[in-house]
Amino acid sequence: MTDSPRTIAVVDYGMGNLRSVSKAIEHVANGAQVRVTSDPAVIAKAERVVVPGQGAMPDCMRELEARGLRAPVLEAARGRPFLGICIGLQMLFDWSEEGGARGLGVFAGAVRRFPEPLSDRASGARLKVPHMGWNEVRQSAPHALWEGIDDGSRFYFVHSYHAEATQPEVRCGRTDYGLPFTCAVARDNIFAVQFHPEKSQSAGLQLLSNFIRWRP
Repeated sequence: MTDSPRTIAVVDYGMGNLRSVSKAIEHVANGAQVRVTSDPAVIAKAERVVVPGQGAMPDCMRELEARGLRAPVLEAARGRPFLGICIGLQMLFDWSEEGGARGLGVFAGAVRRFPEPLSDRASGARLKVPHMGWNEVRQSAPHALWEGIDDGSRFYFVHSYHAEATQPEVRCGRTDYGLPFTCAVARDNIFAVQFHPEKSQSAGLQLLSNFIRWRP
């Protein structure tokens, strides 16, 4: 039972860029109630759930557990429109090289650090880690959240680790930064991205708008 078909919960576990995410969603939500919350009961009743995140994976997982949010996040991922952003993508996997942190195990695979030294494959120029800035996203598979977004559109990234999905069918977007890596995954009611749609101008707002209207 949902609180309202127009309620979107942005999960607050102390590690997300919550204001930017919530404001971007409000901009496209067409009157929906956007609630930034750490209350498991509110998350359980929301029709849509967004899990953002910044920082180190071990800290994020520790805070998720400490605030009693692991179970409601997993429950949302089992059956409601669910959007993961940055660490919100990484935590869906089995584990991360960052501190050996265990993830939620929603997707099979691991989160790996970019190797160093890292070089651009075309020019040979040295690349910095973390990967920070705008980069092209190639759509690996059609999806409702790509609607109205040109293949190769640029999104904003800030990260040192990237997901390696064991199951190729969940890979929905890829980016090249010294090596090709998966930057979007999808299955059933879940869509998750490594980049920050809330910082990605028109393409990011289109993706968030698509999420608001998505009926998986």
